[in-house]
Amino acid sequence: MTSGDDPYDLDFPPDDAFAEGIFSGFPDDDEVAPPRPAAPPPPVYADAREALHAVFGFPAFRGVQNLVVDRVLAGQSTLAVMPTGAGKSLTYQLPAVMMEGTCVVVSPLIALMHDQLRAATANGIRAATLTSVDTNRDETIARFAHGELDLLYVAPERASQQHFRDLLARGRISLFAIDEAHCVSEWGHDFRPDYRLLRPMMDAFPDVARLALTATADRHTRADILEQLGIPAEGLIVSGFDRPNLRYAIRPRDNPLRQIKQLMEEHPGPGIVYAPTRAQVEKLAGQLSTGHRRVLPYHAGLDPQVRAGNQAAFVASEDMVMVATVAFGMGIDKPDVRFVAHAACPKSIEAYYQETGRAGRDGDPAVAVMLWGAEDFVRARQRVAEVEEHRRAGERTRIDALAMLVETPHCRRAILLRHFGEDPPEKCGNCDNCLEAPGITDGTHVARKLLSAVYRTGQSFGFGYLEKVLTGVADERITQRGHDQLSVFGIVTADEAPLLRPLARALQARGALIATEHGGLALGGDSRAILKGEAEVPLVVVPKKERTSRRKASPGAAFNPVGDPLFDALRSLRRDMAREAGLPPYVIFHDSVLREMAGTRPANLAELGQIGGVGGRKLEAYGDRFLEVIRQF
Repeated sequence: MTSGDDPYDLDFPPDDAFAEGIFSGFPDDDEVAPPRPAAPPPPVYADAREALHAVFGFPAFRGVQNLVVDRVLAGQSTLAVMPTGAGKSLTYQLPAVMMEGTCVVVSPLIALMHDQLRAATANGIRAATLTSVDTNRDETIARFAHGELDLLYVAPERASQQHFRDLLARGRISLFAIDEAHCVSEWGHDFRPDYRLLRPMMDAFPDVARLALTATADRHTRADILEQLGIPAEGLIVSGFDRPNLRYAIRPRDNPLRQIKQLMEEHPGPGIVYAPTRAQVEKLAGQLSTGHRRVLPYHAGLDPQVRAGNQAAFVASEDMVMVATVAFGMGIDKPDVRFVAHAACPKSIEAYYQETGRAGRDGDPAVAVMLWGAEDFVRARQRVAEVEEHRRAGERTRIDALAMLVETPHCRRAILLRHFGEDPPEKCGNCDNCLEAPGITDGTHVARKLLSAVYRTGQSFGFGYLEKVLTGVADERITQRGHDQLSVFGIVTADEAPLLRPLARALQARGALIATEHGGLALGGDSRAILKGEAEVPLVVVPKKERTSRRKASPGAAFNPVGDPLFDALRSLRRDMAREAGLPPYVIFHDSVLREMAGTRPANLAELGQIGGVGGRKLEAYGDRFLEVIRQF
């Protein structure tokens, strides 16, 4: 099997897209850095709240941001577990502008670094990246050496090298920030060995605090991160994993093209569709491109320039859909994604949480839809044999947890949050099962018939053959093998027959049926307990989905006013300014800022500066042009 055929291959971009800084050629110790014109001193802030409003335009911290910032400013090492969209980057960017020296940010992908670089620079933060694709390496090194950087973004592959440590020794470090810190843990769903090499680098600077950040870490992973990065247990801050603005929906995959087209019709705005293989990405992108919205593919097999161009188009868009393998989105902090769809099961609940978390980062409503089939779990269980033996039990546990999520008749959000150690309410009111409770029927009796047929036919035939045996269809293959004489032949009634396929899917999800090498079905898991009457098989009956109007079905659409000429004009101005500056529109201002402008109609810069998200730098750079548009209405 090639990586392009692997539904769980992360399909990371090749080296040109990975964060690979080039740190050779640093000046020798006896060389003197060239003189530079004196840079203006950075602002000095009395406290964190003053800096928060001046730099970011926010009147108050959100969630546990203040707890994390307080620890960082006190020089205490911290692991912050915060959901996507909770403002993790602010917890090191804000201290970076308040503390002397440079905050070194270790981040896994070039795209992620450059996206955060644009946003930080737009807020007036002195930031730079040091990667293989940056052409201003010498300038960045000089700025660091002269104390002219608040933030320096680097990759784990190079951050741990001796050349980089030598560079750090020539400047002043205020903080080490480790983004996507779950990558350091073998318990995590995204383990990367390079992260294990960061501890010695940080230990070389014992007086510098370290801040580890992640959105996806269960109890085992959190403990491992603390140990691997040398952070004391009292430094753990967990803000919770709930994303209340995100609506979860999980459906059997019957016609994925039709299902995704309907999703696109119901939800305007940017969206991401994840497909398991490169071939499926290309096929699905082509099929979806026939509508009125732009749809592009993204995977590692594309020409690097095409891939980069497609990503740039998506980042700058306000309604484009990207069909991609699951690595896409890791390096993009695009806040206005309105939906994320999985055309197949992700590899774990952790992966699902991270990938769906790419929707609704701006806090506006968004949806996450997963389409699943029994074959997803078949292939996942087959892959367990390919990992190291000591990791197999953990992989099986992850698959079982994901099966519970897709098959539950209860609240999806509650299962997600319990997986991460929380104690949520029984119902959230914003997932498919809470909004429209599915029916539950006892499928145990029919399941025993199906399992018995699997056993009596030799555990080597696929579902279609078994269905014929059970419903009494005596075709040539069945009569030749004598299976029309079995006790299970024709024992499923006409009323029971519609339950066979969903039961086969459910039994494969829980592992009671497993696929053979040649595509047949065999007994596995708790099948013996089911046959002996010691285990039940509740079956979820998915309610039929009625086609709804686009406006009614799209929770995000209602937040942006429809037919408001001022809001539309502000959006148009933002689009023009973004194009002029070569920036994504959301870096100028988020939709929520434009909505407040249209609603309050500020008359001057002072009033405009009171709107959340309008910091001092943006007020100075963009304020007059937005006020000019507002005055026209």
